[in-house]
Amino acid sequence: MTEVILGAQRLTLEDLVDVSRGRRGIALSDRALETMEPSARWVAGLTDAMRAGRPVDAVYSVNTGFGSLAGKQAFEKVEDAEELSRRLIVSNACGTGDPLPEDTVRAAMVIRAASLARGYSGVRPELPQLLVDMLQRGVFPVIPQYGSLGASGDLIQLAHLALVMTRPSGEDIAADSGEVFRGTERVSGVQAMQEAGLERIVLGAKEGLAATNGTSFSCAHAALALADAEVVLKTAQITAAISIEAMRGFGDAFIPQIHEARGHRGQIAVAARLRELLSDSGLVDGDADTDPVRNPPQDAYSLRCTPQVLGPVLDALEFMRGIVETEINAATDNPLIITELPRSLKAASGGNFHGEYLAMASDLLAMTMSEVGNIAERRVFRLTDSSLNRGLPDYLVDSEKVGMDCGYMLPQYLAAALVSECKTLAHPDSVDSIPSSANQEDHVSMANNAGLHARAVVRNVRDVIAIELLMACQALELRMQREDVPRSEISSAARAVLDLVRATPTATGRTIPFLTQDVVLKPLLDAAVDLVASGAVLTAVDERPQS
Repeated sequence: MTEVILGAQRLTLEDLVDVSRGRRGIALSDRALETMEPSARWVAGLTDAMRAGRPVDAVYSVNTGFGSLAGKQAFEKVEDAEELSRRLIVSNACGTGDPLPEDTVRAAMVIRAASLARGYSGVRPELPQLLVDMLQRGVFPVIPQYGSLGASGDLIQLAHLALVMTRPSGEDIAADSGEVFRGTERVSGVQAMQEAGLERIVLGAKEGLAATNGTSFSCAHAALALADAEVVLKTAQITAAISIEAMRGFGDAFIPQIHEARGHRGQIAVAARLRELLSDSGLVDGDADTDPVRNPPQDAYSLRCTPQVLGPVLDALEFMRGIVETEINAATDNPLIITELPRSLKAASGGNFHGEYLAMASDLLAMTMSEVGNIAERRVFRLTDSSLNRGLPDYLVDSEKVGMDCGYMLPQYLAAALVSECKTLAHPDSVDSIPSSANQEDHVSMANNAGLHARAVVRNVRDVIAIELLMACQALELRMQREDVPRSEISSAARAVLDLVRATPTATGRTIPFLTQDVVLKPLLDAAVDLVASGAVLTAVDERPQS
């Protein structure tokens, strides 16, 4: 892949994922260097005046305190401005919780570098360049997951990152340089940067706040959750189709006229996808050609209302993508240096660090994806119940002795537990503001918490879809065996997925089997989760030979 060039093109979600997970190359463009120069020159003019002993106006974060201390402790010495930047980093590095995963940290580093490269931050190019160099050389800082309020930016997490990147002008103490993962070990920022051949930066005026003041980690959570959710939602449509086929569902629920009569774009798209997946199946019919009392010509909601439930999720993810891709490319620190302002004071204080867009988007993601898991769990439950699954055995296992095997009884328990947790995690964080900084920061977004919760929901739903993948394949093969259905009668999509699943190795060294008696299911579930997370199910279906 070609490098992602900051400042030369608008970053996409795919660009961010490629760099954060695929280690795609990244660089600063000449245009970015040119764009950063005017604001950096204006800040340098202030420090030159201070160095020369000339009076300067109070400029937030250059010669004032922070938060409620803004304007209260102005000073004139340039050495104090540089020390102010360093002390901000040291004081803010107070997070707690488990370290964030590498993909999140790398994504946040990309977003921070992109924000600084916009040219509104008044920083030297060396600052975003160092972030790019760290990404290129695999420097993975230890960043605790908790601490950000999602307003004034992700101060605490970004401060832990800045500890690794920067150093004091005086004595450099390894214990104050943050931590970096080196394999499974942790080493000091001093050691890690030396080993990577990178020089840590002494911050100038305003650069401490520019390094910490932004939505980078909240945005990283939201972006990676969204990328995963898009894969899970597409896979959920496939597993739903196989469940519908295995339970001999009725195809009338998906005819285009029904969905066009309502008019929602997402619903129409999901119905079209289900029609395409089931188009060559001999198990799905449009009407009831059997006893209408025992088999009425309409299915339970968890089958026939799949477009009406997954459709709004599709619409929500498309809406969220717009927010996330805008934020990836945004200048989110404060104050911004706007050199074209028709006045001598080019610094303008605002609130672009406020993460409400991301908080609401992450909340929306958590709520909508919870419903993907919710309806999938109901299909999973239906597959296990012989009174509901249209002729399949209890818990999807044909036991020689009734009651000897539990089959897929317990994976449904697991799905229920995961879905229940999603309902708790989907409570919106964006409505829970707690004032801080002596009420100067009297409304915050909690975007970081919202992002963490959204990622947890998506992981849970991914696992529920993996459970449905295993059970739908088992159910379809049971249908074929019990009713002597030839392979050619099942859809080409289901055949492709069945082949993939049965060829997939587990941690035991054996492939995922058709279940004839109880086995340890954990390795099977883990392998199925990998199939969903990697997008392998999508690839198998999209590349399938057509009937």
